[in-house]
Amino acid sequence: SFQITFNGKENKIFNGVPDWVYEEEMLATKYALWWSPNGKFLAYAEFNDTEIPVIAYSYYGDEQYPRTINIPYPKAGAKNPVVRVFIIDATYPDYVGPREVPVPAIIASSDYYFSWLTWVTDDRICLQWLKRIQNVSVLSICDFREDWQTWDCPKFFVSTPVFSYDAISYYKIFSDKDGYKHIHYIKDTENAIQITSGKWEAINIFRVTQDSLLVLFSFSSRISIGGYPPRKKCVTCHLRKERCQYYTASFSDYAKYYALVCYEIKILEENKELENALKNIKLPKEEIKKLEVDEITLWYKMILPPQFDKSKKYPLLIQVYGGPCSQSVRSIFAISWISYLASKEGIVIALVDGRGTAFQGDKLLYAVYRKLGVYEVEDQITAVRKFIEMGFIDEKRIAIWGWSYGGYVSSLALASGTGLFKCGIAVAPVSSWEYYASIYTERFMGLPTKDDNLKHYKNSTVMARAEYFRNVDYLLIHGTADDNVHFQNSAQIAKALVNAQVDFQAMWYSDQNHGISGLSTKHLYTHMTHFLKQCFSLSD
Repeated sequence: SFQITFNGKENKIFNGVPDWVYEEEMLATKYALWWSPNGKFLAYAEFNDTEIPVIAYSYYGDEQYPRTINIPYPKAGAKNPVVRVFIIDATYPDYVGPREVPVPAIIASSDYYFSWLTWVTDDRICLQWLKRIQNVSVLSICDFREDWQTWDCPKFFVSTPVFSYDAISYYKIFSDKDGYKHIHYIKDTENAIQITSGKWEAINIFRVTQDSLLVLFSFSSRISIGGYPPRKKCVTCHLRKERCQYYTASFSDYAKYYALVCYEIKILEENKELENALKNIKLPKEEIKKLEVDEITLWYKMILPPQFDKSKKYPLLIQVYGGPCSQSVRSIFAISWISYLASKEGIVIALVDGRGTAFQGDKLLYAVYRKLGVYEVEDQITAVRKFIEMGFIDEKRIAIWGWSYGGYVSSLALASGTGLFKCGIAVAPVSSWEYYASIYTERFMGLPTKDDNLKHYKNSTVMARAEYFRNVDYLLIHGTADDNVHFQNSAQIAKALVNAQVDFQAMWYSDQNHGISGLSTKHLYTHMTHFLKQCFSLSD
């Protein structure tokens, strides 16, 4: 082995591994190093957190004194990590040493992010950079110069590409003139040629071979194979529609073989004894439909009790996430807490994808830009009113719950003053966007400055609506060791409610992070079940 870096320092300098905010909100990996295909070069990122403010919280454990956990955590508007990318020749690491890859001038002129690196060939790399405000994305293509032992980056493009075999032309997904994400083909500096089109969205390009594209589409959940000019062949369209409507895929290196992965109910064993024991247990029914409201399509999934009778009245629980680019309404099989509530407690569950959610075009997606906490909440309220009109919802027994971003939306819905909700639960909610991570928050809200979007930062807090919780039953839950959405968020909600003399319930989970795991999980769901049964006047 050979040591490459010598400047690493805990919570200050990270080499080859991301700091907290890059791991959580940008790279989504625990590594920040990339080998070239032939193993000659190693690229890695350095993150300098020296000037980043630190979040500190107590970890109680079993000792006489709690430990204090310190994490560099840039919140909206705060100092960000300084990132640099280096490449070293692993053949002679002590001869040349790491070479820094230059940041494009258009990006380096102000605060920026490094978002990914791809090896195109053994001596060509592609790096993606973002301005801090995240409305400009630049892709630089760098070639190794043997004579100077440096990386030259004369070309840059916008957005993320999937390169063709010629290592020059590439395919990428971006919005077309109608506002839907589709695949385009770009060769050097020529205009982009649109490959796919329609009122649906391409999600991912799995593989580009010498004569074909392999693509995952939204909603239709199809994988298309087509060459250029476009020729399409649908692989999944006629495969057991009654069994599977939600696919992903995995391809071999040259895409000669692929495995379709279906999220379906699978029989792994006969388990006759277990089957007989479960005969009296009935699973809820599920249906996916859409609501048309003011030229907006709201997709929803409704989970109905096994013996559902539309002539009767049922309590309704809205489960919400609602964050930008998310999707809750999916044709995927899963058993969870809400399955229990529908089958055992006779509660109708509904999940609604409103404005800001993914795969329905730019108009819906960007509706929440710089206005978080407005349309996501309005659409949940609109959906509830439509559900009441269906005739089988008891309008005096309606609740809403959510976790993380969903806890934020559920809190704002409860404080909307509509009188629709009797009770609700917020688990680990954001309460003010000034408390959350810079990369995520500024992507959707801009900066919390007077000359940018400070006014909406202030107007969109849960605390600003404390008075409106007076007429609802509110259960607030948080883990004290949450390194993602800090306990500070719920502490501020609780303080505002106390100052407003509003009664509420709260449950803190000591030393639990954002996921609230282990034995705390059972306690959490048991506690929430009791709360809902009390709210809906259901017997134990």
